[in-house]
Amino acid sequence: MRAFVTGGAGFIGSSLVDRLLADGHEAVAFDNFSTGQRAFLDEALRHPRFSLVEGDTLDPPGLARAMAGSDVVFHLAANADVRFGTDHPRRDLEQNTIATFNVLEAMRANGIKRIAFSSTGSVYGEAHVFPTPEDAPFPVQTSLYGASKLAGEGLIAAYGSGFGFEGCIFRFVSILGERYTHGHVFDFYKSLRNDPTRLRVLGNGKQRKSYLYIGDCLDAMILAMAKTRRAIEIYNLGTDEYCEVNHSIGWITERLGLRPALEYTGGDRGWVGDNPFIFLDTTKIGSLGWTPKLTIREGIIRTLDYLQQNPALLEARA
Repeated sequence: MRAFVTGGAGFIGSSLVDRLLADGHEAVAFDNFSTGQRAFLDEALRHPRFSLVEGDTLDPPGLARAMAGSDVVFHLAANADVRFGTDHPRRDLEQNTIATFNVLEAMRANGIKRIAFSSTGSVYGEAHVFPTPEDAPFPVQTSLYGASKLAGEGLIAAYGSGFGFEGCIFRFVSILGERYTHGHVFDFYKSLRNDPTRLRVLGNGKQRKSYLYIGDCLDAMILAMAKTRRAIEIYNLGTDEYCEVNHSIGWITERLGLRPALEYTGGDRGWVGDNPFIFLDTTKIGSLGWTPKLTIREGIIRTLDYLQQNPALLEARA
């Protein structure tokens, strides 16, 4: 299989590239390096079945040329700057929705019909059913990121009906692990490196979140793509547990041997569109034989250890 991976130099994309190569496939990473890291592809670049194309999903002709000869597309490129979405609303539209349309059109031009898409559990807005299943009724969207991803899902479903596309839409919780470059563990650790005596916490710290380790995420994606045919299927990817932000802070500070004073900004959410409770039902992906190997706590600790061993990642976002 020749797999085309948009966002192939990113956290999830580069990890997927390595897994695909290890499984005997060819992989093409497509990335504009706005947030991706060339260093994440160091090992892949030494592999004879890997190629790197620097390009942008907002350049349709270049995207179509780069995709030629591929059998399947893993569309992971996106603007993941959820917290500051209201500061630049057009970015979510362009990098998440329009980019997904461009990917689908490039696939159609090249006769490629299999796609895996990284969506988000944020599409459920502030859900009323927990754990939240894939067929839960959709409430009003609360984040521009979630709305733009939901629009991408709709396009993929329509291309499935109209052009016979098949594959998987994955609604992720937050992913943790090696090569992680943004999110709460990153932010907390960076803050504590600068000042180990105090930690600013958005909201009240009681927000309940679910997280998934990168290795478990990749296992689920590859399994689902292998077993899904002749349709577009939607799968929640997460764990069967959640934790409070305060719990995560406790695990992080204990690992670092710190006891900082916690300074809460107040309220039950950290920013506009922040969902105070995310907990997805993973029965559907579990029915394929998948179970996560790491707990949330173990994933957070592995992520923290990785960041400690790779301080250049924090310095790059100084």
